[in-house]
Amino acid sequence: MKLVTAIVKPGKLDDVMRAATDAGARGLTATEVRGFGQQYGHLEPSVRQVEQKALVLPKLRIDLVVPDEIADAVVGAIAKSVSTGSIGDGKIWTSTVDSVVRVRTGERGPDAA
Repeated sequence: MKLVTAIVKPGKLDDVMRAATDAGARGLTATEVRGFGQQYGHLEPSVRQVEQKALVLPKLRIDLVVPDEIADAVVGAIAKSVSTGSIGDGKIWTSTVDSVVRVRTGERGPDAA
């Protein structure tokens, strides 16, 4: 199993939900977060000063636990659904999940994902 984590622009939740479920994901968790990337939170490229302060911008963090077999498809679908070609489109990464337990039923492993 894989944990797919995506940091995307606010307002992209519906697009991500549609893309992820179409790719086979069965659920996700979305959290409002704030952060900055390579452009230090600036929306347009600018000449960097020696001590330029970073602007912390609102983002969405979306986490999905998916079977290994569909992880690449889910990542690709999410990336396609949120890409505008602009600064701040986001980042997606995957991590290995060692164990999952569905609390309600006690199911473990892939059946609980």
